[in-house]
Amino acid sequence: MTPAEKFIAGTILNKGPITFREFMELALYHPQVGYYSTGKGSIGREGDYYTSSSLGSLFGRVLAKQLAQMLEILGGGCLVEMGGGLGHLAKDVLEGMRNLDRDVPYFIIEKSPAFKDVQREHLQGFPVEWVDSLEDLDSLEGIFFSNELVDAFPVHMVEMTDEGLKEVLVDWRAGKFREILAPPTTLELKGYFRELDVELPSGFRTEVNLDALEWLQVLSSRLERGFLITIDYGYPSHELYQDYRRRGTLMAYYRHQTEEDPYVRVGEQDLTTHVNFSALAHWGRKWGLDVTGFTDQAHFLLGLGILNFLSGKGDMPEFKDRLAAKALLLPGGMGDIFKVLIQHKGIEPTISLKGLERAPQRELFFL
Repeated sequence: MTPAEKFIAGTILNKGPITFREFMELALYHPQVGYYSTGKGSIGREGDYYTSSSLGSLFGRVLAKQLAQMLEILGGGCLVEMGGGLGHLAKDVLEGMRNLDRDVPYFIIEKSPAFKDVQREHLQGFPVEWVDSLEDLDSLEGIFFSNELVDAFPVHMVEMTDEGLKEVLVDWRAGKFREILAPPTTLELKGYFRELDVELPSGFRTEVNLDALEWLQVLSSRLERGFLITIDYGYPSHELYQDYRRRGTLMAYYRHQTEEDPYVRVGEQDLTTHVNFSALAHWGRKWGLDVTGFTDQAHFLLGLGILNFLSGKGDMPEFKDRLAAKALLLPGGMGDIFKVLIQHKGIEPTISLKGLERAPQRELFFL
């Protein structure tokens, strides 16, 4: 048994079955045994998964172009990165901003002590400040942005039955984690699908990310005026609840291998779910965040002129950039699996952003 498995099993034996959300939160974020808290969570070739920023500096340098345009629209402001990983994206963005002759206050919201230590080492010499949570941040004007953050929020697991919506609870029996179906532990779960006008067929299992809704509400309270950029893998509701996803989207990652069972290697493998971008758009509007645009990563980066960042001279750094560009734009891969949702507050809705110039506008209909 892993330390996380022992701790969670003990928690269940002490208090009874827990929600899957609590299981996932303990497995990923418990300060002593959680995947991210203990430093087991690793990114890149030697880790469990890749991110766009772990492929090289190209992604961050291109993103900086969009951030610079937004700051110009705002007339100034600061940058707030949420979930800084190993600090690669922050470094690439800050170097990109310097190349554009922009020095800007930069905050990283990071609750993992292990990641925070790595970020500080990686970002020596850069004007970065760290805060533990959104609640610790004063209200400001600027840009909040994240890359693969929301997919790692703990989620409730639900299943529609002939008797109505049930929630998946996690029990510990005969030395193993066991799932049981029970009435929802919060009315918000039924309200979630009602708000989105989604009817699940019997036997359909999926996840509900209530933490993302709370995150949006707090974020909006800290953003006086500016933008929110959410880059992650996921779908609008009309795609997320197709019949071929009737077992949900929960996946585990361990040393670049996928695993469908969340109850193995507990605390030593990453757990993620696909983001419902319709939900982010819907509840964002409730908290004062209007939708600026929505597109996939390929169209976003092409709109920002990613191909202009490749000089084609053939030396090693530029060759690596070309390989990174291929991965970032690849159809069937990062190019269309990853989506970009941009929201704004206190800004005229007629703004035109470079990253959205190639966005298929039909996609907005579903948000």
